[in-house]
Amino acid sequence: MDTVPRGLSEAASDLGGMTVALPVLGCALAYAVWRGRRRAALYAALAMAAVPLLVVPLKEWTARPGPLEPWAHGYYPSGHTATAMVAYCGAALLVSPRLLPLAALLTAVTATGLILRGFHWPLDVLASLALCLPLLRWPAVAARYGHVGRPRPDAPEHP
Repeated sequence: MDTVPRGLSEAASDLGGMTVALPVLGCALAYAVWRGRRRAALYAALAMAAVPLLVVPLKEWTARPGPLEPWAHGYYPSGHTATAMVAYCGAALLVSPRLLPLAALLTAVTATGLILRGFHWPLDVLASLALCLPLLRWPAVAARYGHVGRPRPDAPEHP
C-alpha cells in the first residue's frame, strides 16, 4: 500500500528523468552562453555528460536488485537521482547560486519519490548523491569566479 498518493510519488520521481531535467539544464546553458559565460556552460554540460559514464558501469558492475523487482538488476546507483542533482544544481549555478536551495529541494523530492515508489533503495539514492557531488566542482568554481583564467568584464580593474 502506498504511503503517499501514487501520482504524487510518480511525479516526484519523474523530476529526475531526462525529459524533465535536461530541458531545465538546457535552458540554463543557453542563458549562460547568452550572458557570455561559455566556460561555465561547458563545465555544466560536461558534468551532465559524465553522469551516464559513471552511473551505467556501476549499475552493470553491482547488478543490485530493486526493492520491488528482486529478479531485475541495475538499481545501484540511481540514475534519476544523479540526473536530477547534476541538472538542477548545474542550472542553478549557471543562472544564480541563490537557486541552489531550490535545486537541492528538487533533487530531494526526486530521491524521495524514487524511494516511496519502490524504484530504489535509500542507499541507491545516497550513492548517486555522493558520486555526483564532485561533478559539480567545476561548474561551482566557474559560477563563483566567472570566467576562469580571465578577468570578468564587470570586475574592477586593479592599478
